[in-house]
Amino acid sequence: MESNICSGDNVDLMEKLKILSDSAKYDASCSSSGSNRKNTPNGIGNGHMAGICHAWAEDGRCISLLKVLFSNACVYDCVYCVNRVTNDVPRASFTPRELCELTIQFYRRNYIEGLFLSSAILKTPDFTMELMIKAIKMLRLEYRFNGYIHFKAIPGSDPKLIEEAGLYADRMSVNIELPSVKGLRLLAPQKELNQIITPMSYIHNRIMESKEQKKAIKSTPSFVPAGQSTQLIIGATKDHDVTILHLSEQLYQRYSLKRVYYSAYVPVNQHPSLPAIYTEPPLLREHRIYQADWLLRFYGFKAKELLDDSHPDFSMEIDPKCDWALRHLELFPVEINKAPYEMLLRVPGIGVKSAIKIVRARRLGSLSYDHLKQFRVVLKRARYFITCRGKYYGDVPFESDAIKKQLTEQKNDMPYVQMSMF
Repeated sequence: MESNICSGDNVDLMEKLKILSDSAKYDASCSSSGSNRKNTPNGIGNGHMAGICHAWAEDGRCISLLKVLFSNACVYDCVYCVNRVTNDVPRASFTPRELCELTIQFYRRNYIEGLFLSSAILKTPDFTMELMIKAIKMLRLEYRFNGYIHFKAIPGSDPKLIEEAGLYADRMSVNIELPSVKGLRLLAPQKELNQIITPMSYIHNRIMESKEQKKAIKSTPSFVPAGQSTQLIIGATKDHDVTILHLSEQLYQRYSLKRVYYSAYVPVNQHPSLPAIYTEPPLLREHRIYQADWLLRFYGFKAKELLDDSHPDFSMEIDPKCDWALRHLELFPVEINKAPYEMLLRVPGIGVKSAIKIVRARRLGSLSYDHLKQFRVVLKRARYFITCRGKYYGDVPFESDAIKKQLTEQKNDMPYVQMSMF
């Protein structure tokens, strides 16, 4: 609402910070790993991993950044968004100078290690991007700030602006938000998938070009050295998990994304196409999708193995790896002393580090069940899917229903609680 927009002349800076940090809390796509931006003489801050004390949540979110919107005065009317133009909420916008001063003052007080900057659409995508770029350029060049900057590119903005932002940011992200074209048309009719994919593709290509150029000329300016990420909202639409997982797999393969972040939808607006306003966020579902995402990235699974049209959603009773194993009992039990590394990774309770330790250790001799405890194998799950020296250690018949009953009884009874970002 135009009447609620706070200009620099009539509102306290800390009040702006309160409004714009609160408006940013639904964006989960921030992470401060992977940058190697070093300090310079007379500069402030250091984006190198060794120079930053990370504060990580269990789902991988970094909470050590000043996380704000440049503005929440949006011209779009996305149904699911608290900052939609038709909502009667307090509005505010920083000036580039104000944002720089806040970042530097917070950094000097050791409150933060960097900046996560996003924005609502202020007038137009290009106008918004120009202001955001002015702020981070000022931070880098005038304030000589070498700390971490995660910059949210605005869908639909000019590629020249994407290029300029990428020279000053450590990481960039373009949020897809809704996992299907149908969902976008229903809940965000002013957005188009092409407006999101085009800058994502451009960032990917420029990152690849920059890496190749650096091999020949080391002084080549870095372009988004920490890579790019995106966010998908879980539960705002009726899309199944299979749609979300296949989309994530495609994004990893096509654009080499560092992370896809998933955010359980928190109902903030009343609308017939959205969950009721008092509906609890689907936190367990978010957790399951994060677990599956991990299987895609580190365990060699394909999306089509985990879910398909006959099995479109993850079980809320057991994790995706156990669910897959129970549906493929013909592949188990595997013999710890003989199974290839790739198959060990598919055993519930055996992680990447444990699998590597097993492969290395069995070169020296036959492994016993007690050895697995030393390798940090989670035997309360793994024992139902392995043999060790030919012996099966599961205490129930090797049948899907019997094993599933044991696994569900081990389930943690503590409720899932969504972490506060502040």
